[in-house]
Amino acid sequence: MIPRCRFRTLILLGVLQGAAVVLFYDWYTRISPRHSPPPEGRKVHVLLLSSWRSGSSFLGQVFSQHPSVFYLMEPAWHVWTRNHKSGAKSLRVPVREMLWGLYKCDFSLIRDYLPGNPRLSSFFMWTRSQALCSPPACPVKSANESHCSQACHSASLDKAQDACTTYTHVVLKETRFFEMESLYPLLLDPNLDLRVVHLVRDPRAVMRSREESAYLLDRDSVIVLEHRNVSAADRQYEVVREICRSHLDIYERGFLDPPAFLEGRYKLVRYEDVARNPLTELNSIYEFVGLKMTYEVEEWIQKMTHGRGKGGGNVAFKITSRNASEVSQAWRTVLKHSKVQRIQELCKGAMLLLGYRTVESEEEQKRLDIDLLDPGQP
Repeated sequence: MIPRCRFRTLILLGVLQGAAVVLFYDWYTRISPRHSPPPEGRKVHVLLLSSWRSGSSFLGQVFSQHPSVFYLMEPAWHVWTRNHKSGAKSLRVPVREMLWGLYKCDFSLIRDYLPGNPRLSSFFMWTRSQALCSPPACPVKSANESHCSQACHSASLDKAQDACTTYTHVVLKETRFFEMESLYPLLLDPNLDLRVVHLVRDPRAVMRSREESAYLLDRDSVIVLEHRNVSAADRQYEVVREICRSHLDIYERGFLDPPAFLEGRYKLVRYEDVARNPLTELNSIYEFVGLKMTYEVEEWIQKMTHGRGKGGGNVAFKITSRNASEVSQAWRTVLKHSKVQRIQELCKGAMLLLGYRTVESEEEQKRLDIDLLDPGQP
């Protein structure tokens, strides 16, 4: 039998030990956040990783609007266009090598994919980059894309390369990576502080948007499917299947079971969360990459996400003021339920893990008061 005084001592020690564990855990979680902040004064490199028709053009513009960011939109487009007879798998290495150079503000590799005597305006969708439409890349700062196209069209590529070195953040938006492993060499480079912002969207909404812009995506779709003989009726479904598979793979490698070198350098973003709470979500993304929100960017976000536009149309990459929350739900009243069922079957694993609830009937699909986004995930 344990003496009473010793029993009390054991209880006291147990309480103290428990308190120590709680205090240690609290201290550890404070100094070891899931997303570690970038080191002060070091150049930060960001890969906005997504798929077509997922809201990545808008999120890219959120980065482009910041005065500390040198932004390029889908530079891998040049590699795929030049090598359109190849498949996505064989193009992974040349795409990665080109991005590697761009992150280091070395444009020598991308020159090989640009036509003739390349200029600043040779970049894909170059007027979407505020950095390319402002000094020192361009002689004057342009108020809009039209003015940029006129004023900066003849600026040299060397000016753009020199400008790149003056920014604290280099952000590249890409839709042409389908597995995290392709990025490992970039993440392991000690000279890069690479942060991966992984943007996903409900595949049912992606399908609805792809149908509106199918002809613009045909060449990319063929490359994604490795030039397999897929009927026109099935092509979009097969591409969406591959997109869902890739999002699942990237999320598992980036968040659920990341290698040590990826810890704190991956952030998943759902388009629907951004649409519902734009300032909260975008502030969180800025914090992750070490950017501070400015009044001008905040005003731009408010304007772009609270307009009267409903989205739609077949103009790819166009950023206009619209009601972001309504746009994110538009597929529910437009897409045929039979198509929704097929997409849910193709993407059930990704939808479950990323927090997109399925619908079991057309009535349920069209009842907008039923929330299909799981707030507890991811």
